[in-house]
Amino acid sequence: MFTNGQDGASAALPDITPPTLEISRAGGAVDIRLAGAWTTTMVATVDEEMRALEAEPGAGTLRLDLSGIERIDTAGAWLIHRLAAALEERDVKVALDGVHDDTNILLQAIDAAEERGNSEPEKPRRWSPLDVVESVGRAVFDVRGDMMASLNILGATIRGAQMKLGRKHAVNPAAVATHIQRMGIGAVPVIVLMSFIVGAIIAQQGAFQLRFFGAEIFVVDLVGILVLRELGVLMTAIMIAGRSGSAITAEIGSMKMREEVDALTVIGLNPIGVLVFPRLVALIVAIPCLTIIANFAALGGAMVIAQYYSGITPYAFIDRLQAGIDLTTVFAGLIKAPFMALIIGIIASVEGMKVEGSAESLGTHVTAAVVKSIFVVIVVDGFFAIFYAAIDF
Repeated sequence: MFTNGQDGASAALPDITPPTLEISRAGGAVDIRLAGAWTTTMVATVDEEMRALEAEPGAGTLRLDLSGIERIDTAGAWLIHRLAAALEERDVKVALDGVHDDTNILLQAIDAAEERGNSEPEKPRRWSPLDVVESVGRAVFDVRGDMMASLNILGATIRGAQMKLGRKHAVNPAAVATHIQRMGIGAVPVIVLMSFIVGAIIAQQGAFQLRFFGAEIFVVDLVGILVLRELGVLMTAIMIAGRSGSAITAEIGSMKMREEVDALTVIGLNPIGVLVFPRLVALIVAIPCLTIIANFAALGGAMVIAQYYSGITPYAFIDRLQAGIDLTTVFAGLIKAPFMALIIGIIASVEGMKVEGSAESLGTHVTAAVVKSIFVVIVVDGFFAIFYAAIDF
């Protein structure tokens, strides 16, 4: 059956000569001349002869003359490599003569693949106390690199705005409006829902604890101060970091992968001015507005719970709220909002610019942008709390 199939292949391809082996022996040396087409469809006819040569007792030297090979592919090169490797294991010196360039490339590729396959896996390095020091040093160095990149983006953004004003070129309002719509208006439903629920939970838990002291009315003070000074802006910033910060990193990172950022540089545009500046402006506008909406939603949730759980009417709630807070309480939270916007936008842009040419890199940096943004936002909020306490604000 195999012979008929081979005849059919030869009839279909009359210009291809089947592979042949010409063996001559002289003393302890063996000369083998290979000829014909050593391709996948042909090498099966000489496989048995090759295996017989591999099984022969070791000779002193063996010379393989490959000058007669008309065509060769990976299958033919593998047979030649297998024969040479089997003989060399029995201390037979194998010499290759008349090797064409294409044959040599295939043989080298097979040698390299076999070396990789036979290489021993690296043994895991034993843990040592120096590993902790090394990891801390690498982390500090990475933080330094992120800070330098963040300062570079912030400086380039401010410098770009100054140049635009100096040349009387206004910022592209369409780009800023588009990003405000996506980052601000698009986030209103989730911000309202989250803030309403958190405000309701704080009111219920506060009323439950204050009930033991007969001071349920002071839950209004608790919710008002906590939401307006801390939770309103903090929850908004965290939500925007996860929603819009990840989107900024993904957008800039995908453009970096497709080399669109390099294309902007080639045509003479500043990528930071085109990609980062409108997003930073949009965040600086959107987050304070979303903070105000979040404050109202949280107070609304607290008002509903206070009425149904503690019997505090909306009129009593608002009256007590006016007595318990003042403008400094409101502005204490709103002052933080632009700083939160800058932090989220800059970190997301830095991570987007660090994306390389793989989808894995994009996912890694999107995750890093969200985690770093939330962490830095919380740390900065803590610094603001310490600063407000120090100046009695």
